[in-house]
Amino acid sequence: MAANSAIVFGSTGLVGSYILTNLLSTGPYTPVTTISRRAPKPSSPALNAIVDADVSKWPAAVTGLSPAPHVAFSAIGTTRAAAGGLENQWKIDHDLNVDVARAAKQAGVKTFVFISWSGSDGLLATSFPYGKMKKGVETTVKELDFDHGIIVRPGLILGEREQGRFLEGLAMAAVRGLGFLGLKDSVAQDAEVIARAAIKASQLADEGKAPSRFWVLSPKDIIRLGRTEWEHKEETK
Repeated sequence: MAANSAIVFGSTGLVGSYILTNLLSTGPYTPVTTISRRAPKPSSPALNAIVDADVSKWPAAVTGLSPAPHVAFSAIGTTRAAAGGLENQWKIDHDLNVDVARAAKQAGVKTFVFISWSGSDGLLATSFPYGKMKKGVETTVKELDFDHGIIVRPGLILGEREQGRFLEGLAMAAVRGLGFLGLKDSVAQDAEVIARAAIKASQLADEGKAPSRFWVLSPKDIIRLGRTEWEHKEETK
């Protein structure tokens, strides 16, 4: 096993792209492997980018890596509109995340980090399909019993997406206005801060400083780890 290597799923999405760029720029894990349907934008000698449009082949690609990555980050996700319906969204947001988590466990990955949603617990987790998807993945990660399973639960994710979402854009504008009241951090978090919190949590787990083997990060934890305690504070947005 490569003691300090990582693999990133969802590396071309909003949070996943920040996970990748921060891993490559700060260097806590080398090499960094990505598996995606299209090539990620960053380039680096430390990057091993696997591109395969057939997501059904991703689990085999994970188990075929030698040595196995030490930590896996999954920021896989889409929208109902982009997927072409709820059934197709479920295949990505739930099924694909579950498949790569199981493959990571089989391969020998020690720490699995999943970017979930703050509504994945409680009423929203049982009332809304999106909450059910995220909760289902969280449950799988816990049941797989990694050395460390880390669930990152942001609220609304702030950042510029390649494909804008009208309603989400209105929500982000409203949330940014809450900044004047000191309420923004509890409702929404910047994508890069979320990514950095995920990386920081994985490092703390490696150092034996995680509060438990299955660790859930709340929005408050995300702000603390991804902004307040991030070592490269001068770069943080």
